[in-house]
Amino acid sequence: MEQTMIQPAWSKVAEVELVYKAKVKASERPVIKSSKDCYDIFSKLWDENKMEIQEEFKVLLLNRANRVLGVYQAFAGGMTEVSIDPRLILAAAVKSLSVAIVLSHNHPSGNLKPSKADEELTAKIKEAAKYHDIKGIDHLIVSHEGYLSFADEGLL
Repeated sequence: MEQTMIQPAWSKVAEVELVYKAKVKASERPVIKSSKDCYDIFSKLWDENKMEIQEEFKVLLLNRANRVLGVYQAFAGGMTEVSIDPRLILAAAVKSLSVAIVLSHNHPSGNLKPSKADEELTAKIKEAAKYHDIKGIDHLIVSHEGYLSFADEGLL
C-alpha cells in the first residue's frame, strides 16, 4: 500500500530574495549633476548600430548622493515603439535601493520631440515611483545628434 505524505502549505511557497551586487566602490561611481551627465552615460551604453533602427529604454538608478548605482537595460522594441512595464522599472529601483531614477529612450527617427505617449508614460512612472519614495528626476530622449531632457524643457 502506497502512503502519500502531506506537505505543509508553507513548503509550497516560492522564496523571494533581494540581491544587489555592487561592482564599483561608492566613491568611484559617476555623479549626476545635470542632464548632460546623464546623456554622457547613456550615449556610451547605447549600441550605435541599433540607435537608428530599434527603440530601446534604459534607466539610471541613483543613490542619495546622485551617484549611479547601476543601469537597468529595461526594454527593446521595434522601429517606432517599445512596450514598457513600469512595474519592472520600479522593481529594479527598489531592488537596488535607489532613491532616484532617470529614464531614457531613443527615437530611431532622430526626432527628439516627445510624443504624447512619452509624456504620459513619464508621468505614470514618476507617480508610481513616488509611492516608494523614489524620485523620477528626468527622462531623456537620445539620438546620435543629441538629446532632449524632460526636466530641462519643463516637461517633468
